[in-house]
Amino acid sequence: MKITEVAVAVFLKPDGTFLLSSRPEGKPYAGYWEFPGGKIEMGESIRDALVRELIEELNVTIMRTTPWFTFMMHYTHATVRLHCWRVTAWQGEMRGMERQQFAWQQFNANQDLTVTPTLPGCVPIFKALALPLIYGRADPGEMSTELYLQHLRLSWSHNASNAAPGLEFKSSNTRPMIQLHVNNLSVVMGATHAAFAERVQKLAQDAGVKMLISGDISRAKNIGADGVQLNATQLYSLTERPDFALVGATVSTREELLLAAKWRCDFAVVELADTSVINWPAFVELTQATPLPCYASGALTTNDLGIAITHGAHGIVAPQ
Repeated sequence: MKITEVAVAVFLKPDGTFLLSSRPEGKPYAGYWEFPGGKIEMGESIRDALVRELIEELNVTIMRTTPWFTFMMHYTHATVRLHCWRVTAWQGEMRGMERQQFAWQQFNANQDLTVTPTLPGCVPIFKALALPLIYGRADPGEMSTELYLQHLRLSWSHNASNAAPGLEFKSSNTRPMIQLHVNNLSVVMGATHAAFAERVQKLAQDAGVKMLISGDISRAKNIGADGVQLNATQLYSLTERPDFALVGATVSTREELLLAAKWRCDFAVVELADTSVINWPAFVELTQATPLPCYASGALTTNDLGIAITHGAHGIVAPQ
């Protein structure tokens, strides 16, 4: 099977808007909307291909771009491997050099766009754009149930999970997302695991926050969680994708990451062996051309978000 390698530019503004452009006449799917980019020529790096294509298509020169994730798409006319990079700084007056149109977009509450139709290859990118940059991990510490719920309510009201100092763009999703690992919670907090999970879920639902239960598919279904965070053992024992709006996977090897992609997980959380200080070269090696958006995990705070994105992470996991 011949695979065409394609570099894709996801332009992002500080307010979280992203760029789509129309396909010009004479090309397959003419009139459809897509993310800019094009074929990687022999001997070109992905970045070099992006630089060349965006000058040719939009008259702009890339100043800052970072790798994101890579996936395959099968069209009637071709099979393509899409290498998606986020572009956050550029120079030049943007204009359609091939008489194509372009439009800045931002998801509303229903994740609607103002331009249609879009190429099927846009769908995985849309899903990734809808993920917040910071994935909260419930961490009550020594707080009582009531105090921790109050802490979450205050945090979500300020939309803290989408803010990061020094970052040049925001997520297109303005709502936080949190992971709750019920088996790690102590009953001395004033509630059983089940009761605590139900109260956090109710609070999250009222606040429009997506909540995933870690490692317990049955518990997630019972309390009506938005999703489940799978562990490696679950990845190896699955026979089909769990029936949730969101499915994440916690991985520590390339094999586990590819398995998460096989089960159509929406994202992966990469936890390396030594989580006290994250090993960025090891993270890059594991996630290079990752088929899924990957969160970096390991004693990280919002101050680490910029460096994580530089190393190809979608975002970070941080205590909440």
